[in-house]
Amino acid sequence: MLLEFLYPLVRYFTPFNVFQYLTFRGAYAALTTLLLCYLLGQPIIEALRKMRVGQSIRDDGPRTHLKKSGTPTMGGVMIILSVVLSALLWQDLGNFKIWLCTGTLLAFGVIGYVDDYLKVSWKNSDGLPGPVKFGAQIAVALAVALILYFSGEEEITYLYVPFFKNPVVDMGVFWIPFAVLLMVGESNAVNLTDGLDGLATGLLIWVFITLGILSYLSGRADFSAYLGIPHIEGAGELTVFCLAAVGACVGFLWFNSYPADVFMGDVGSLSLGGVIAAVSLIIKKEILILIIGGVFVLEAASVILQVLFYKLWKRRVFKMAPLHHHFELSGWVETKVVIRFWILGGLFAIIALSTLKIQ
Repeated sequence: MLLEFLYPLVRYFTPFNVFQYLTFRGAYAALTTLLLCYLLGQPIIEALRKMRVGQSIRDDGPRTHLKKSGTPTMGGVMIILSVVLSALLWQDLGNFKIWLCTGTLLAFGVIGYVDDYLKVSWKNSDGLPGPVKFGAQIAVALAVALILYFSGEEEITYLYVPFFKNPVVDMGVFWIPFAVLLMVGESNAVNLTDGLDGLATGLLIWVFITLGILSYLSGRADFSAYLGIPHIEGAGELTVFCLAAVGACVGFLWFNSYPADVFMGDVGSLSLGGVIAAVSLIIKKEILILIIGGVFVLEAASVILQVLFYKLWKRRVFKMAPLHHHFELSGWVETKVVIRFWILGGLFAIIALSTLKIQ
């Protein structure tokens, strides 16, 4: 909005020229979301308390978590609100990729909101029935995949793999189910990771910073040619979106750090996981996102392995899944698990960025 209104006035006031720069708008989008989260945080938390929107805690988990019962959940609403408002202020509203990511954020957020609402209404941790929840996620992911597939961009169905400059294969129509699987999988992986105070939020900061850098490089013809990565027209604008998400996560972490005043809830984790996958699909980093969000992959894999081994051999690989609970039950205090997982998330981000020059 500011770009459309203020940049044309550069002929009268030259400092308005800064609005054409992605780095300027990205930085201020991050500051805007951070400030909005900080200002909206306490009123939203108080409103959630009055609504008695408290988290139900599993009785088969670590006993230290029982004291968290009743802590307000659905705090991801403040992240979504701040990112959408910031997008309207700082982004190029003529860029359809921005609207697609914003729509993805809102659509997955609605699914998470309904899931959270049912959990607090029924006073249990079940929420939406599994088939309904997955069905809704698949429907949203399919809509996003079809929009991208029919967008007319030639490289959209190409599959790029780290360490290879050229696409490995043109997946054609099979790219659609692949994209759906990635979006649903990433959305649920972030959801599974959101089990300790600040854990998922801190990891999401790393992921969005990395995606912001990659979006900027992909949107620049000169940088993408130098690095041997696909140039995606208009992808640079996603830098502003990703940095807005970074600011929102930092602002939310103020309230979500141990001991948490509010939890993200499915409304936050499903929406942010879904939009991470959407950005990676747009900038052709579908495989690299598995490295960038490596901790999310490990958390999801631990659940899959736990269920698989128990169904086949009645044995458990971990003391409890997801993985963060295994380390808690192994004697690590919650804050140590969170900080060490954050460190691991930062290492995955560095490894992912290093692949740009190892091709």
